[in-house]
Amino acid sequence: MTLSDNSALVWPSFSQQMHSGWWKGAPASLKSDQAGMAELLGNLTRPVFAVLHDGRISLTDQGDISFDLNSRPTGALPLMGFSSPSLLENLGDASFCHDHGLKYAYVGGSMAHGISSPEIAIQLGRAGMLGFIGAAGDSPAKVEKAILQMKSLKEPVPFGFNLIHSPNEKGLEDAIVDLYLRHEVRLVEASAFLAMSLPLVRYRLHGIHEDANGRIITPNRVIAKVSRVEVASKFFAPPPEKMLQKLLESGAITEQQARLAARIPVAQDLTSEADSGGHTDNRPAVSLHPTMIALKNRMQAEYKYDMPLRVGFGGGTGTPASAAAAFAMGASYLVVGSVHQACVESGTSDAARLMLANAGQADIAMAPAGDMFEMGVTVQVLKRGTMFAMRAQKLYEFYRRYESIEALPPADRQMLEKTVFQDSLDNIWAGTAEFFKQRDPSQLEKAAADPHHKMALIFRWYLGLSPRWAVAGEENRKVDYQIWCGPAMGAFNEWAKGSFFEKPENRKVVDVAMNLLYGSAVELRFTQLRNQGLRFADALSAVGPRTLEQIGKLI
Repeated sequence: MTLSDNSALVWPSFSQQMHSGWWKGAPASLKSDQAGMAELLGNLTRPVFAVLHDGRISLTDQGDISFDLNSRPTGALPLMGFSSPSLLENLGDASFCHDHGLKYAYVGGSMAHGISSPEIAIQLGRAGMLGFIGAAGDSPAKVEKAILQMKSLKEPVPFGFNLIHSPNEKGLEDAIVDLYLRHEVRLVEASAFLAMSLPLVRYRLHGIHEDANGRIITPNRVIAKVSRVEVASKFFAPPPEKMLQKLLESGAITEQQARLAARIPVAQDLTSEADSGGHTDNRPAVSLHPTMIALKNRMQAEYKYDMPLRVGFGGGTGTPASAAAAFAMGASYLVVGSVHQACVESGTSDAARLMLANAGQADIAMAPAGDMFEMGVTVQVLKRGTMFAMRAQKLYEFYRRYESIEALPPADRQMLEKTVFQDSLDNIWAGTAEFFKQRDPSQLEKAAADPHHKMALIFRWYLGLSPRWAVAGEENRKVDYQIWCGPAMGAFNEWAKGSFFEKPENRKVVDVAMNLLYGSAVELRFTQLRNQGLRFADALSAVGPRTLEQIGKLI
C-alpha cells in the first residue's frame, strides 16, 4: 500500500506488520492535513502519535497506546510511530544546569573587547541561560567596570568572564585573575590556552576546601574552550605538581589545599571548539566532539573524580539543525558565539552588525592573531567587506622575511605607511611605545635589544586596533575592520532569510537563543520519528524562526 495521497507525511510501501503497537482514542483528534500536523509536531509539551487511519497516516496527541502486537484492543488502530514530550529543559546535561544555576544548557561564549557584552550576559541570565563577558583585549580598568555592573544587578543572574591565555604578556593574566579574585567572580571561560598557566591554576584553587562531609568545594569554576585533545587532557587532569609547588612557595595555597587539588580537574566542563570565529583550529565538529567525549570518559575512569566531567559543544552552531546535531552527539551544553555578535545587545557597532548580517558561509578567512602574532597563530575573521585578512597576512609575510623595520624595501615600507597604517612607521612606533610604557614596559626593553621584536610590536599595532575600529564603527577604517566570525554566521543568515531575523535590528540574543533551542528540540523530534520509518514533506519538516511569544506557547 502506498499512501501517496498524504501531502504532509510521505510513507513508502509497507505491510501491516510494520506498525510498532496500537493506538486507541477519539478519531476526531486525528490530524492528516499539513497545518494540523505542524501544530501537533511543534507543541513540545505534548506527545505525538502517528496512526494508520483510513489508509493514511494521521497524527494526534491524545489517546492510549499499547505495544502488545499479539493482542489488538477493540477499535484500536496501528501505531506507526510516536514521540514523547520534548522539553527544552531536557536538552544537554541536567547536572550542568544544576551546578551553574541555569534553566537551559545554553551558553553565550566570550568574544573579546566586550563584544560579548554585559547586556548579552544579563539578557541570557534572565532567560535561564549563561553568558560570558568578553574581557580579552581590554584593560583591567574596563574589565573591572563590567564586573561592577554585573555585581550591582538588583536581581542577580548567572554570568562568567573570559580568561584568555596571554603568553606574550605575562603580567596580564595575573592582573586579570587578581581582579576576578578580588571581586569574587566565580566562573571563567578559559580560551586560547596552549598549556596550563599559573594564574589559571591559582584562580581555580582559590578557596578550595572540604565541607563537613568531606566533599571538596571549589568556589571558582573553569569552563575550558579547546580544540586539541592534548590541551583538553591538561584541563581534565588535576593541576600540574610543579605549579602546585610554586603556589605553595608563594603562599597562594596551603599544603592541605595542594592535597585537595590533586583530586579535582582544572576544568570540570570543557567545550569542544570546532570551526569557530576567532582563535580556532577549524576542526570538523563531527570528528572533534566524539573524540573529546571519549577523552572525558577515559579521564573520569582514570581519576575517579567525585564531580562528573562534562563536554559541551561550540563552534559552527548557527541553525536549529546544527544545535540538534550537537545535542544528538551528547553535548552537555551548547556554546554560541559568532551569531550573538550580530545581535543588538552585542558590544560592537551597527556597521559591524550589518556586515555580519550580510555574510555567507564562504565569506570568512584565516588571518594572523594579534595576541600571538610571532607564534604564527591565526584567527578566523570576516572576509566580505574588509581587507583586514589580506593586509594582516602581508604583515606576517614581511615579519617572516625581514629582521627589522629598517630592512623593509622602500616600496614596501611606503605601501604599508600609505594603505595599512595610514601614518609613518616612526609615528606608529612612538604610539606603540607609549602604550607599552603603561601596559608592559618589559616589551620595550626587549624591543630595544631585538629589532625583530620591535617589528612585531609595530605590526601588532594594526592587528590590535583593527577589532577596536570595528567595535567603535570608525567609518574611515571600515576596510580594516577585524571581525571575528565563523561559518555559523553565514548559516544563520541563510536560515533567517525571509523572516524577521533578516534585519539586524530584529536580532535579540534571547530570541536567537530560544529559536536555536526550540528548533533543535523540534529537529530531534523529527529525527526520532524518521528513525521509526516516517517520512515528512519538506514543507512540514522545515523549522523556521518564531517569535518568543509563539515559542512560549509551545514549550
